[in-house]
Amino acid sequence: MNLDDIILNSGGKFVTVTFIKKDGSERVLNGRMGVTKALALPVGEGNNNLDKNTFITIYDMKAQGYRSINRNTIISVTIDKETHV
Repeated sequence: MNLDDIILNSGGKFVTVTFIKKDGSERVLNGRMGVTKALALPVGEGNNNLDKNTFITIYDMKAQGYRSINRNTIISVTIDKETHV
């Protein structure tokens, strides 16, 4: 299973994702998929400019906002205390 598939199939569990940001720096994000409480717009009316085949949108628990992760820059994913590289 690919790292992006692990994130997408996390079922709302907390995940830790290590990835390379657009500026080339490494970032660790703790977040969850499927968070809708913080949506300003109805589901499906958000940022439609992102290519869903390239980016995953995840809720960043620390920043309390949505972040986009490039699927091609994911280094590792930790879920249920199990790290996938």
